[in-house]
Amino acid sequence: MRTSPVWNPQQYGKYADERGRPFADLVARVQLGNAGEAALGQMSGGASGGRGAALVVFDLGCGPGNLTATLLDRWPAAVVHGVDSSAEMIEAAQPLASDRLTFEVGDLREWTAPPESIDVIVTNATLQWIPEQLDLLPGFVRALKPGGWLAIQIPGNGNAPSHAILRELAGTDPYAQYAAGSSLRADVPGPAEYVAALSAEGCSVDAWETTYSHILQGDNAVLEWVKGTGARPVLQSLPDDLRARFETEYGARLAEAYPQRSFGTVLPFRRIFAVARKES
Repeated sequence: MRTSPVWNPQQYGKYADERGRPFADLVARVQLGNAGEAALGQMSGGASGGRGAALVVFDLGCGPGNLTATLLDRWPAAVVHGVDSSAEMIEAAQPLASDRLTFEVGDLREWTAPPESIDVIVTNATLQWIPEQLDLLPGFVRALKPGGWLAIQIPGNGNAPSHAILRELAGTDPYAQYAAGSSLRADVPGPAEYVAALSAEGCSVDAWETTYSHILQGDNAVLEWVKGTGARPVLQSLPDDLRARFETEYGARLAEAYPQRSFGTVLPFRRIFAVARKES
């Protein structure tokens, strides 16, 4: 079901600690612990209802699964399912699978679950790739049991130098005929838009934004960061003979915008969060 360029799990895995911090901050705001599991199961009923039943947790856009696996520790009585549109990411995740952790390829625009069948849905750094993401939220909420939680985190750095330089360069010759379109991204919702959309679905909502100041190690670290995410569609849209030239030019401009210092390279990175509890 892959509808986007190929992902490289190894490139994406660079700076894994920095990429993982927003996920941990997001999940920490989900106020569902093991002490409340039996009560939630009794209230919601269904296949996983009843005292002592396992929580059902989905990670939509699970990537290579390393962060998904941490949900097993967060909810020791849960079964966790990871879904991602990238076959390469799911292949990388499969060694982590167990009787409590599964992974499958799936497009979130087509993903559905039985109503009131899930306790927690986490979607981290994924919905920014889907322009119609707000249209997906009602389906996510319907899949939650009463008292269930939806947790969302997306990058909000579309106007950062890393992305502005990418769009500008991709729009110039000789790259534009291949890459101009792949450098464009739809505007993403802000916290207030998530509050409005999820409140309309009967949820109580906590939404906020944070700008992290990641300190990255290595030469031209911001280039290495964006090659795994935001610059990936542009680089893959270019023919081989232009890709290396583009990367050299782009890297030089990034190194100027994000200078390397003795302690590393500072990458300011804005992220947007929304955590919602389904009330009924």
